[in-house]
Amino acid sequence: MTDAPLSPVREARALKRFKRAWDSDFAYSFRRSPIAVISFFVVVVLVLSAVFAPLIAPHDPFNPATLNLMNGFTAPMEPNAFTGEVFLMGTDDQGRDVFSTILFGMRISLFVGFSAVLLAMVIGVTLGLLAAYIGGWTETIIMRTADVQLTFPAILVAMLIFGIAKGITPPEYRDQMAIWVLILAIGLSDWVQFARVVRGATLVEKNKEYVQAARLIGRSRGAIMLRHILPNVLNPVLVIATISLALAIIAEATLSFLGVGAPPTRPSLGTLIRIGQEFMFSGEWWILFFPAITLLALALSINLLGDWLRDALNPRLR
Repeated sequence: MTDAPLSPVREARALKRFKRAWDSDFAYSFRRSPIAVISFFVVVVLVLSAVFAPLIAPHDPFNPATLNLMNGFTAPMEPNAFTGEVFLMGTDDQGRDVFSTILFGMRISLFVGFSAVLLAMVIGVTLGLLAAYIGGWTETIIMRTADVQLTFPAILVAMLIFGIAKGITPPEYRDQMAIWVLILAIGLSDWVQFARVVRGATLVEKNKEYVQAARLIGRSRGAIMLRHILPNVLNPVLVIATISLALAIIAEATLSFLGVGAPPTRPSLGTLIRIGQEFMFSGEWWILFFPAITLLALALSINLLGDWLRDALNPRLR
C-alpha cells in the first residue's frame, strides 16, 4: 500500500531519465548516422539469431538422427529430387540445412569472439595500468614484450599459442577443450593494443590533480588505479574492444578455415566456409556463399559500429 502513491513518481523519474538519455549527444550522434543505425540493426539481428538458434533453426544440423543423406546438395528453394523437401539456403554434402548450420555456427563464432576480446581486454588493461602507473622495470618488461609481439602477425601468434596449448592438452580432451584453447590463443594475441592505449591514457591521467589528491589522503596504488584512473581511460578501451571483436571473429574464422580452430563436431562460420570451398567449383555454390556472406555482414557491421563509436566518443569532434 505504501508503494502505490510512489509509482507515478517512479514512472516520471524513469521517463525523465529516458528523455535525458534520448536527448544526449551520444544518442543524437547515433540517430544522425544512418550507417550506425543500419549496422546496429544488422548486428542485433545476427546476434539474436545466434542466441535463439535452437528456437529459430528449422533443423538440428548436428543431430545425426535427423540427417538424411538423400537431401545432400539440394539447391536453395528447390525441392529435393528424392525427398521433395525444400530448404531456404539449400543443404551441404551431408544433407544438413545450410541455414540451420549458419545459425549454430554463428553461436560458436560470437562466443569465441566475445570471450577472446574480454580476455584480451582484461590482460591488456591490467598490464597497461601497471606499466604506466608503476613505471621502471615493470613498464620496460611489459612494453618491450608488447613490442616484440607486434613484430609478428597476430594470426601467426594465435596459431603458435593454439598449437602449444593443444599439444599439452590430453588427446581425449582436445575436442572438448578446442573452443577454450581457441579463445586463449586469440585473446593472448590481441592484448597489446589494449595495453598500449591504456598506458598512454594512464600516463596523462596519473599526473592530474584528482590522482594527486588520492595519494595525499593515503589511497593505495591498487585503489587509485581501479577506482580513479580506470574509469577515465575506458572510452578508448570500448572503441578498441568493438573493433577487436570483428578482428577476433575473423581470426577465429581464419583458424577454423585452416583446420586449427573449432572442431568438426562444433563447426563455426570458418569451418562452414572451409567445407563450402571444397564444392565451390562443382556447382554447389550456396554451401560457401551463405556462410561467407554472413561472416562478411557480421564483421563489417561491427567494424562500422566501432568507427562510429570512435568518432562519437572523441571530444575533439564534438
